[in-house]
Amino acid sequence: MQNLTELPFNATSQKSLSVIIKVCAVIPFFSTFLCCIAVMLHVFASHSQFLNTPRYILFAHMLINDTLQLLSSVLLFLLVMGQVKFPVFYCVPLLFISTVTYQNTPLILATMSLERYVAIFYPLQRPAAWRSGRIWIINLCLWLISCMSHIIEYSIGKQRPAVDVLFTPVLCKNILINSSPIQALFRTAMSVMFFAVVAVVIFSTYVRILLETRKLRQDRVSVNKAKHTVLLHGFQLLLCMLAFTLPITESLTLLYTNWPAEDIAFFNYFCFILIPRFLSPLIYGFRDHSLRRYIGKTFLCCSNAVKPHFRSKQQDSLSAS
Repeated sequence: MQNLTELPFNATSQKSLSVIIKVCAVIPFFSTFLCCIAVMLHVFASHSQFLNTPRYILFAHMLINDTLQLLSSVLLFLLVMGQVKFPVFYCVPLLFISTVTYQNTPLILATMSLERYVAIFYPLQRPAAWRSGRIWIINLCLWLISCMSHIIEYSIGKQRPAVDVLFTPVLCKNILINSSPIQALFRTAMSVMFFAVVAVVIFSTYVRILLETRKLRQDRVSVNKAKHTVLLHGFQLLLCMLAFTLPITESLTLLYTNWPAEDIAFFNYFCFILIPRFLSPLIYGFRDHSLRRYIGKTFLCCSNAVKPHFRSKQQDSLSAS
């Protein structure tokens, strides 16, 4: 009898420990990411020469998109971990932003690879759409594609008659508004199509770029640096594109293993959503010589601004004593 009475308490404590571990794993990544993004966006805003280069414009666009994605997804993650319920009317905007920005990331990365292809193979005759003054048109098209995909998926589903969107409190999960079989089929088809298109674009452009780099640059150090950048970039893209297969992989994992569904969902979220976006500043920001120089100056200015303030407090305390 004693074991039976202690079982619910043990199960509850184990679940609470699991929630604490998940939150403690997510928050440091999220905080570090926001710090890096804030510094880089400050560099972009302070130096206009970056905003006149299509590559940096696309990079800044990716940073803003990933920031919106992580802000919404981490907020949803914390709400679900805390079992916080609120009406569907307030849940839908969060889910919409999270889903749209999630689908937009691989499209931006594919666009960045196309921009590198255009810059290398057409350096003097760059098409008008890829110039700094019109690159916003391409960014707008990416947002329209991602938004339309999600709007169509939402519109083909059926609303639950028992749920009042204004007053019934629910856990804010994507399955709440995308639960019908036709929506699952549409979501799977779109994921396969996105995966195929992005994979073909990235693979073809970066292979051509790598071959052209070997042909034009005889310096072995530069060639090796280009190889490493492409490999790191490819790893990040692989993680982002694997995120499109999450509905399939989660179903197969639940079918053939005994893992709890919430642990599988957290593992996929941490590996395929958090980590690729955490790698973005490292791959594109700190490996870029121009950006790295300005980022170093920004951190140096911040440290110099803190040290005099700290020293003045120490001097005040010594004088008072």
